[in-house]
Amino acid sequence: MQLTEQTTELAPDLDPARVLWTERFPGGAHWSYRVRRGTTLRFIAVEAGANASVLLYRADERMERLNLPDTLKAQHTAHLTAGHVLYSDMGRILASIPRDTVGWHDPLCGVSDADSIARRYGVKRYQEHRNAMHRNGKDSLLVEMGKWGLGLRDLIPNVNLFSKVAVDTDGRFRFAENHAQPGDFVELRFEMDTLVLVSTAPHPLDPRPDYAPGKVAIVAWDSGPAGADDPCRLSCPENGRGYTNTEMIYR
Repeated sequence: MQLTEQTTELAPDLDPARVLWTERFPGGAHWSYRVRRGTTLRFIAVEAGANASVLLYRADERMERLNLPDTLKAQHTAHLTAGHVLYSDMGRILASIPRDTVGWHDPLCGVSDADSIARRYGVKRYQEHRNAMHRNGKDSLLVEMGKWGLGLRDLIPNVNLFSKVAVDTDGRFRFAENHAQPGDFVELRFEMDTLVLVSTAPHPLDPRPDYAPGKVAIVAWDSGPAGADDPCRLSCPENGRGYTNTEMIYR
């Protein structure tokens, strides 16, 4: 399938001339890429129950990376959706969320690990099961980190796109099953050159009895960075200051 056909199928509203590439990932896959400032990645839930665990690092200085506590505190929220941004630990904005049809993405629950996957679904190793093996989020992200000279000490809290976890009146996490439906999408627009790591392993609170993480697609396109009147910039005073800090290093 040619790029223009993939674009029409996955993102019919986008101008194919501005699309840089597309990818389709089975559930349980992992991927990483260096994304330039002014690029938007549209993450698309191809199947219900999809989850995409995402980590972000500044591309040219990887000691600067996503800081979820600051992201949530600055914007007075416990979940992420359109109008929010993702802060680095230096008070700069790595990425923003200009569009989102899902409405809620989980920044609290981290990723699955080998023990939790084995307890819930049993063990399936590559030696016996090949691509049907059971992958977990933590090891998948560590594999991608190793490709860029990062390791276990660089593992930070992640965002789980497409997953909703609310807190009930007793203070317990409640996972919303099949929160994202096929065709739902969320866009991350990169305001800095950024290293992006993705795992499509199951969310750690996903209660389904079978290992069946949903497929995810990504369309990358040349959007340009946020403008002066962008809603993400104007959504709160803290974000305005964050954009000022960010843009100083690109002047």
